[in-house]
Amino acid sequence: YWPENRYIRAQAQHRSLCLHQFQSLTNPKPNLQAHQLLSYRKRTKYLVSERWISLTFMSGADRLLVDVPFVVFDLETSGSAPSTGAAVTEIGAVKVLGGHVIGEFQTFVNPGHYLSDFITALTGITDSMLADAPTIDQVLLTFLDFLGPGHETVLVAHNAPFDMSFMKAAAIAHEYEWPEYKVVDTARVARYVLDRDEVPNCKLSTLAPFFGSATSPTHRALDDARATVDVLHGILERLGTHDVTTLNQLLQFKRKRARRPLD
Repeated sequence: YWPENRYIRAQAQHRSLCLHQFQSLTNPKPNLQAHQLLSYRKRTKYLVSERWISLTFMSGADRLLVDVPFVVFDLETSGSAPSTGAAVTEIGAVKVLGGHVIGEFQTFVNPGHYLSDFITALTGITDSMLADAPTIDQVLLTFLDFLGPGHETVLVAHNAPFDMSFMKAAAIAHEYEWPEYKVVDTARVARYVLDRDEVPNCKLSTLAPFFGSATSPTHRALDDARATVDVLHGILERLGTHDVTTLNQLLQFKRKRARRPLD
């Protein structure tokens, strides 16, 4: 990790970097060429001048939220927990950066067993829809590639412990190394951000219309991930009023919710 708010001079040759002495710059202007030349993304400002590239690095969790790639994901599953034998049936994910969608991911997953009538009624996913779908071990590598490296990507999910438990269990079962992603749970943060008189609860089906999401949650993975993106952006806008502008501040944010007045 590089010191915060310091500029480093780097030379790009043959798609590799030779890092040289630190150099302070005044008001560097962003340049797309720097983004194209560099694969290393822990940067917030960059300037290209002939062969030299000057960068601003921010240390780890102190990155500005606008510079953090978030992957908002949702799972549909055949049950309530991996420990019960339940498995993933669908993955949906949306990658966002600076408030803009830069990629989406969706796939059905064959869980290796039949679905209950309850799950089919809840999600609309049937056994026939999953019959020819890849298994989770066939999906994991592609999904991890979409997520990106653990030091860079921040995962977001609504009731994140549920989704993370299935992904980590699948990684362990099939001997994949699960990166140490930082995780944001929009349900948890919403409980700190919103007051009790604004929403009756922090379910996704409540928060999505509250924040004006263009997508209604449907218990389908990609729809719910898209709705969670709008919830995330609504939450981040609210957090701005609490001077939360960096990833570290987001991860540590807590606030007591005002009690409802007695009638």
